[in-house]
Amino acid sequence: MTSPPTATLTRATRRAVAGAVTALLALTGMAAQLAPAAAAPAHPKPPAGIDLGSRVLVLDPSMPTADIKAAVDRISSAQTDAEMGTDRWSILFKPGTYGTATEPLQIKVGYNTEVAGLGASPDDVHVVGKIEVYNRCLEDGGTSNCIALNNFWRTLSNLTIDVNGTGQDGCRQSANFWAVSQAVSMRRVAVKGGTLSLMDYCTAGPQYASGGFIADTSAETVVNGSQQQWLTRNSTVGSWSNGVWNQVFAGVEGAPDDSTFPHPPYTTLETTPVSREKPFLFMDGNRWAVRVPSAQTNTRGRSWANGMTAGKTLPLSAFHIAKPGESVKDINKALAKGQHLLLTPGVYDVDRSIEVKRPGTVVLGMGQATLTAVRGATPLEVADGAGTIIAGVTIDAGTKLSRNLLHVDDHDKGKGGHHSGRGSSAKDPLTLSDVYFRVGGPHIGKVKVAMQIDADHVLIDHTWVWRADHGVEDFTGGVLGDDERWAVNTGTNGLVVNGDDVTATGLFVEHFQQHNTIWNGERGRTVLYQNELPYDPPTQADWTQPDGTLGYAGYVVSPKVRTHELWGGGSYVYNRNDPSIVTEHGFQVPTRPGVRLHHLLTVNLGAGTTRHVVNDVGSQVDNSNTGTPAYVSEYP
Repeated sequence: MTSPPTATLTRATRRAVAGAVTALLALTGMAAQLAPAAAAPAHPKPPAGIDLGSRVLVLDPSMPTADIKAAVDRISSAQTDAEMGTDRWSILFKPGTYGTATEPLQIKVGYNTEVAGLGASPDDVHVVGKIEVYNRCLEDGGTSNCIALNNFWRTLSNLTIDVNGTGQDGCRQSANFWAVSQAVSMRRVAVKGGTLSLMDYCTAGPQYASGGFIADTSAETVVNGSQQQWLTRNSTVGSWSNGVWNQVFAGVEGAPDDSTFPHPPYTTLETTPVSREKPFLFMDGNRWAVRVPSAQTNTRGRSWANGMTAGKTLPLSAFHIAKPGESVKDINKALAKGQHLLLTPGVYDVDRSIEVKRPGTVVLGMGQATLTAVRGATPLEVADGAGTIIAGVTIDAGTKLSRNLLHVDDHDKGKGGHHSGRGSSAKDPLTLSDVYFRVGGPHIGKVKVAMQIDADHVLIDHTWVWRADHGVEDFTGGVLGDDERWAVNTGTNGLVVNGDDVTATGLFVEHFQQHNTIWNGERGRTVLYQNELPYDPPTQADWTQPDGTLGYAGYVVSPKVRTHELWGGGSYVYNRNDPSIVTEHGFQVPTRPGVRLHHLLTVNLGAGTTRHVVNDVGSQVDNSNTGTPAYVSEYP
């Protein structure tokens, strides 16, 4: 894998309609100036006997604020433009207070970086200042084309931010900016003393962003602004303003009313049907451990509002701590012995499947730890098991075709199709949290189905399954054109669900060469779905089904399914190779009482046509109404 130069290809898709945001919020400001990249800083290490590798920065409240900022700035400067790079970082705050009102700690988070507190509660790590992401300026030496559409792959969790207005220009003074797009999560965060802004309205004015995900968080005031879609789950907000196309709230105290959908475009569920918060590393006294939250049903509000998040604590000694370069054979030996798996930051070449067979196994990635398929391997094979959790892992396709990148297999079914009792269940579902997929981007990628779920009672809590629409995708530093990408960077489907009772909260699937998502299992539920059809079909013939149907719907429920429900679904079209290409519909489902879809939309991003929103219902979007969604409030 090679690190590319600064990307010049962007998601022009959504910039085509950026003018609407300027009308929405006419705010201006100055771009942040980042220091040049420097060598990795010297930094404190975890306690003796714990080796988390060279890309983990552990911060202590006794360190001077200026030293902390300098160390983090060196990382963020190196990662600000490293969209397809290979470095991965975890920045961890020990319990305590960082920064003061007169010397606030203000830091930025770049690509493939995790920032997390090490307390048992977000209240245990208190940052007086800001932890931010700004628009990324892609052209003219980093001074123009400033957008947030490509601000992917970063994480903020388990701490409190006390927004402090000193030390910044007037435009940025009162808000913590979190201008991000897909594959970015904010979990277990409290934002106090100011606004949480999900867009950067100071760097070249308001621009579109394409996020995103918040869970288990509290914020006094949230400005959504230019975010095209967003899911907020099990949180508390004082107020929420703005929204572009698709904003979904599930189990959120203070969520806005959705009775006038689509004006504004809000979808609000009183509770979240199934949830499990993501496991997190923390310090239990002087001991390092992992807290594993328990699964819940029909929940509302934060898991830590009244004390420790319900669940269990695993000592770090129960984990095999893996590092890049370690053989899969050794990792599988550790898993077979009953150990859990902690993947430290880095890129892992996986030439045979990592096999997660034991029920209750926790696989936790740090710093966007990335598994890359080698020789057509399926990097993660996960057996059906109660309480098994895969979290914080990115999985990349390799240059040889893989069947899957992650496969959840129904190994637990015995003869006659009956469960042995150890499989995933409604009470203790197998859970996938912040698991991301890339097919192309840093290099050529090939897969048939990126994620395949064959087991029942699986919870998918935030995923981005992405066939790349831009990136450096060969080994000589060249960039593929769209006509080449269609033939070389291949992926048939993003997600196929064959299991029953599978729930997805925050499902983002984009650009695959046939249906992005196929749902064959019964009683499936999705809370927020976002997809873009592929940008790069060369011709209509390449984007026509064998039966003559024009195009492939982005979300398909099998005709055999009796019960299915979706809240807040969007399908976007941008056929930049050939704007005359037509797709018949964005969503395709059986028409029966048990299949219910709430608050759907399709939108043209500048090229191409989608005739209907769902089946034959909903208005056409095409090149004459770019940026104006066609909505269907309820189907049927």
